[in-house]
Amino acid sequence: MASHRRNTTSAYDPRTVKEHIVETPLNEEMSKSFLEYAYSVIYARALPDARDGLKPVQRRIIYQMGQMNLTPDRPYMKSARVVGEVMGKLHPHGDSAIYEAMVRLAQPFAMRLPLVDGHGNFGSLDDGPAASRYTEARLGPAALAMNADIDEDTVDFTPNYDNKLKEPTVLPSAIPNLLVNGGSGIAVGMATNMATHNLGEVVAAAKHLMAHPDATLEELMRYVPGPDWPGGGIVIGRDGIREAYETGRGTLTTRSKTHIENVTARKKAIVVTELPFMVGPERVLERISEGVKSRKLEGITGAIDLTDRHNGTRIVIEIKTGYDPDAVLAQLFRHTPLQDNFTINNVALVDGRPHTMGLKELLQVWVEHRRVVVRRRSEFRRRKALERLHLVEGLLLAMVDIDEVIQVIRSSDDADAAKNRLMAVFDLDEVQAQYILDLRLRRLTRMSRIELEAERDDLKQRIEELERILASAEELDRVVVDEMDQTVTQYGTPRRTVLLDEGPDGSLVPVVAKGDDSGLARAALEAAQAATSLTSVQADVAAANAAMKAGETEAAAAALQIEDEPCVVMMSATGLIARATPSAMDVYESRSVSDKRVSDDQITTIFTTSTRATYALITSAGRLVLAHVADLPALPPSQTLSVTGGVKADELIGMTESTDPIDGEHVVSAIAMTPDEEGGELPPLALGTRGGVIKRWNREAPTTMDSWPVIDLKDGDEVLLAAPAADEDRLVFVSSDSSLLTFEAGNVRPQGRTAGGMAGIRLAEGAHVAAFNVVPAGKVAWTYEEGENGLTAASGAVVLTVAGDADALPGTENGSAKVTPLEMYPTKGRATGGVRSQRFLKGQNTLILAWVGLYPLHASSESGSPVELPKPDMRRDGSGVDLTAPIAIIG
Repeated sequence: MASHRRNTTSAYDPRTVKEHIVETPLNEEMSKSFLEYAYSVIYARALPDARDGLKPVQRRIIYQMGQMNLTPDRPYMKSARVVGEVMGKLHPHGDSAIYEAMVRLAQPFAMRLPLVDGHGNFGSLDDGPAASRYTEARLGPAALAMNADIDEDTVDFTPNYDNKLKEPTVLPSAIPNLLVNGGSGIAVGMATNMATHNLGEVVAAAKHLMAHPDATLEELMRYVPGPDWPGGGIVIGRDGIREAYETGRGTLTTRSKTHIENVTARKKAIVVTELPFMVGPERVLERISEGVKSRKLEGITGAIDLTDRHNGTRIVIEIKTGYDPDAVLAQLFRHTPLQDNFTINNVALVDGRPHTMGLKELLQVWVEHRRVVVRRRSEFRRRKALERLHLVEGLLLAMVDIDEVIQVIRSSDDADAAKNRLMAVFDLDEVQAQYILDLRLRRLTRMSRIELEAERDDLKQRIEELERILASAEELDRVVVDEMDQTVTQYGTPRRTVLLDEGPDGSLVPVVAKGDDSGLARAALEAAQAATSLTSVQADVAAANAAMKAGETEAAAAALQIEDEPCVVMMSATGLIARATPSAMDVYESRSVSDKRVSDDQITTIFTTSTRATYALITSAGRLVLAHVADLPALPPSQTLSVTGGVKADELIGMTESTDPIDGEHVVSAIAMTPDEEGGELPPLALGTRGGVIKRWNREAPTTMDSWPVIDLKDGDEVLLAAPAADEDRLVFVSSDSSLLTFEAGNVRPQGRTAGGMAGIRLAEGAHVAAFNVVPAGKVAWTYEEGENGLTAASGAVVLTVAGDADALPGTENGSAKVTPLEMYPTKGRATGGVRSQRFLKGQNTLILAWVGLYPLHASSESGSPVELPKPDMRRDGSGVDLTAPIAIIG
């Protein structure tokens, strides 16, 4: 067997190669390599150019998409195709870096004016984008201004990485992109982090700087008061902004835009509609969850993100009952990204070198760049116009004797000979002669000559205008300013971010840019008022934070709760309920007949209580629903007797855990569940029903339920009204057949909550109770003062009855009304028929409306228009006065 020997000789033998080793000190090599790397990162990757505000990869994306004709009016193209074109022709780096840069250019929450119009999932503040093979893109409208006139020698071009193509060193940038869209980047030894601004404000400041080169920073800040984030939000204080605009570095406080609303009838919540720059909802919810678990945040029952593409940002943070929403909000600003700091570091490349610049320097660089662009474009256009004029004049010269031109060409041996003979015969140069040879015969018509003469005149005029621009700096600036104005008209949008500054008295006042008529002033004023209101709870928040640090969680929670202060709960005849200051009770009791009325002031219930107390709603089904006073909207002090801004009482009864709502159930009364400041026990609660039943509930109540029945109703019966009734108070029933029965409440013994009550008024067959009420003993007496124009002041209990036809459609008959003091009616025994309250006339057979209460009373129609009521009539069984309109609401 033949044996095979393995060849172990290597192809490379170090013994046969002559060594050539260059010894270099390590420190020199490291220094040289590091400087080269640092320069590459600074100049070619991380820092934007101050002229167009773009990094090289961003510039290459915008330029290449323009070369691919991906304009806003063209169809979208796959992002992977764009990335491939940029990578293969201009940017020799990874596709992921190019796609990430393109995605940021398309994100409306990152760019104030997006330069790329993305179609598909381009990510959100919390999630990344889809892969480039799934998304599509084209240039955004603002990118057209970045590429404008780039083919007219407006900027320098440099060879690409393989020296086969050319790429621009900077874009013409008709918009101040660096200031408008900001930017961020981390280089070697330096970084940049620039805020976004409003295009109209930046252009206004640039125009002012062009007109006043020595303008101060304060003058420029009248036009650019501060950043304008893509997502809106609020900037608190301008000291950091002023420092950043002056030195290029500064820190400012950004705050979410929030408001407090009732997400349900019984639950208040803080609603976040705008977040600080680059802060996502998920990050906020995560920090809230961590804060609640660690007990850093108190008074929060839950938080949910309802953000979507149609309604925008909406984070709902529910507040526990009894907690002050402003105090909880201040805690959220302290411990969550709802309030964040933004550090401005204006570092950009100027002439290839990094500079830290303030607002004025940034504007100067862009303005000078636009001047250079317009000058170079004008020179290019003039040169092209002169070349064209030279050709047109030569052609016109030849057309004077076109037959001879044709003869010269036909008699020539070749094209060169024809060109030389044309130059000699017609005194043309080589360019003109070649142009004539290249003409088609159809251009030799008479119409072509007219067109050429018009073109010649137009070219001369255009050249004259361009030479005027190039010869005058003022004319050049005029063109620059006109194009700035056109840019604002095409791409400008109103300011979104509210700026608040500290006023002389320490309050926050809105800051509006000079000439701003975008309507943001009202929003800024509302934000200023809301931010100022937070200062009133700073002491409580500080106490809560101190208690949390000390581990006293109960004390921390107590510091954030609403202070237990006296207040008044009011419910209107329209069903709105709210709380107000105790002064509302004084105004209510001192109102006279001639007092001016406002909407929703037909008060049916008003009682004093405190903000941390509970109150009860009595429903038509005989059910009591407990609720918290703190959950009610607080009316401003100026709104003393109007419940406009309150919540619908009927919505509150469906939020209980004990009992499901009953069909057709509605609120008839609101009552206090705790004694007022004077102390003592609350009197029994009197309930009158449609079937004539009366009950006084002795306030016996379960301790573990938030809703329970207080009367056992018969089928078809319902509660008309419930009110506290002491023994000496008067109970009043008015039936539909005009019978009125009044007797002292002491005639009805108090009963437990499961009792069904007793007979109150004896009703005739087919009749029902039209009105029931409790009149305090001290309010029955009728007193009045009468002047030349009638009653000037009156007080006491009155009875309103409106007679009409029972067969008429509800709300269609005006009826005849009568107002009579209650003391005109005698008291009778319980369960009797009472006395007649109004005499029916022809066509009247029922009371279509009845009401018992304190004078003065107010009535209105369904549309809210006031209905004039007759003067009080001392006759208890009078026939009444015809009304001008049907009464829908009374109180």
